[in-house]
Amino acid sequence: MSSKPKILLTRRWPEAVEARLSSTYEVVLNGTDTPLSETELAQAMLENDAVCPTVTDKITRAVLTVEGRRARIIGNYGAGFEHIDLAAAREQDIAVSNTPDVLTEATADIALTLILMAMRRAGEGERELRAGAWTGWRPTHLVGQSLSGKLLGLVGFGRIARATAKRAEAFGMRIAYHSRRPAPDMPQDAYFADLGELAERADVLSLHAPGGAETRHMVDTALLARMPAHAVLVNTGRGTLIDEAALAEALAARSIAAAGLDVYEAEPKVHPALVDLPNVVLLPHLGSATIEARTAMGMKVADNLDRFFAGEPLLDPVA
Repeated sequence: MSSKPKILLTRRWPEAVEARLSSTYEVVLNGTDTPLSETELAQAMLENDAVCPTVTDKITRAVLTVEGRRARIIGNYGAGFEHIDLAAAREQDIAVSNTPDVLTEATADIALTLILMAMRRAGEGERELRAGAWTGWRPTHLVGQSLSGKLLGLVGFGRIARATAKRAEAFGMRIAYHSRRPAPDMPQDAYFADLGELAERADVLSLHAPGGAETRHMVDTALLARMPAHAVLVNTGRGTLIDEAALAEALAARSIAAAGLDVYEAEPKVHPALVDLPNVVLLPHLGSATIEARTAMGMKVADNLDRFFAGEPLLDPVA
């Protein structure tokens, strides 16, 4: 019988990470790379010393409180942890770690990608061409907006928002932000304590706030109504930040110009009204999807597991 701790990876991870973990642990891989059910996740808690889920695995109270549990740590592959019942984990004395800091540059790249695609109507153009509907260049065809001189309003001002701002400034955009408190290194007039006021002023509103009850549906019918008709909404934060039905209505009515989304409230399901709209760019949660970022995320999980099984404090404790 192996003396190595036994760990389960709920999905396939980058090859370099799986190789590192396999050199230290008895690793159970998900060969089919399909999501595990709640029953399967609960069974994994019985059979492994560590369970390593992704942000799409629902680690519920039922999973964490299964009788006869063997697992003592949840090594989460991702920075977000809204899918884990942290209260139940604390009650059960189950450690939880995540992977902050290593997704910043990749996610900021996607935020800027969405800004560019929505402002320049690139998604519409790509779909039109592939459908064989493009009839050739003409002066009024798919006219979008330039980024230069536009005001980018950042909702939340952490690492990813700051990295997005740096990229946007290279395109000549001006920066404003909303957060709990003003940043000491930013101009005073760039800070908006009231989100609604920022929504009224911004040409692009980019969401970088954390998930949770306080921020759920922070972008709702009322906030969308305060945005200018030419404005663009971008979300690389959490899917729960937007009332997707309200957004679909605003886009259909052209009360805002466009949106670019990388995250959704009920992933992998997307609100059907959004799918049918031409003026929204929909990406399948690609924020961290570079080999560099995804490998670094896995290595973070490995580092936390190493410390846990060595009896040392976690580098990235969540619970």
